[in-house]
Amino acid sequence: MIDATVANFETEVVEASNTVPVLVDLWAPWCGPCRALGPILEKLEVAYEGRFKLVKINTEEEQELAAAFGVRSIPMVMLLKDGQPVDGFVGALPEGQIREFLDKHVPDTAPEQADEAGPSDAKAASAPALPLLEKLQQDLATNPANDNARKAYVELLLKDGRTADAKLAFEPIAGKALADARIQALADWLCAAQAAPGLPPVAALQSSIAANKRDFDARYALAQQHMAAQQWTAALDELLDILMRDKSWSEDRARKTFVNILELMTPADAPKPAPGQPPVTDPTVESYRRRLSMTVLS
Repeated sequence: MIDATVANFETEVVEASNTVPVLVDLWAPWCGPCRALGPILEKLEVAYEGRFKLVKINTEEEQELAAAFGVRSIPMVMLLKDGQPVDGFVGALPEGQIREFLDKHVPDTAPEQADEAGPSDAKAASAPALPLLEKLQQDLATNPANDNARKAYVELLLKDGRTADAKLAFEPIAGKALADARIQALADWLCAAQAAPGLPPVAALQSSIAANKRDFDARYALAQQHMAAQQWTAALDELLDILMRDKSWSEDRARKTFVNILELMTPADAPKPAPGQPPVTDPTVESYRRRLSMTVLS
């Protein structure tokens, strides 16, 4: 168990969730249910033997993080995987219900145990991605008009670096981009992935920017390189720099791409909040959303 602050949040929560699910307990010293829930979560972290990491955030001391999570009621618990919130609950649930919640998301073995597995075990662990692609292919073969399946399929292909296949899969929905934020975001990602091989290397672009901070063409090309590499926050930082210096550059292209990246960083299948409960939000996305608002309105 570790206490998270603004200073260590990126490392201890966002980056850590790329290796093991991170359970974030948002609490306050004055909250009775929080004091009841905390020991249960700490007990389960030990019982699950490294299959998830427990992080606690004192909402009284870390109000910026509390705001980023959209906290309205505590205790509030969020589970993050691969840098994104995937599920959560509000209130002090009994141990049995928390185990059911965890068992839906945590792996069967801890990361260290998985690393010790032999080649056949490693192959089995990586197998789920293939069936998902096959399932989406089958869905589209049965119903080519299933836009949700097509968007998920294109996204998986882009994550795999299969740009040519993604382009072909994307064509049937390309005309719907103006009416669908996810399709528009995928179009921008696909454009970056296609452009990246023909762009100058990252080091050359960084050198151009160092010589001229207002070389927006180089900054945008660098943002595209980062997008193609799925380095989302690095791309956002370059776009934000353009916006801080020239909000209307290239017919608002930097802002539009910024918004599209935020869309890509938000899971398409993010769970809907229970009635009366706050939405599940990604602190990184919310932080950049606020920075965009402050920059555009300044």
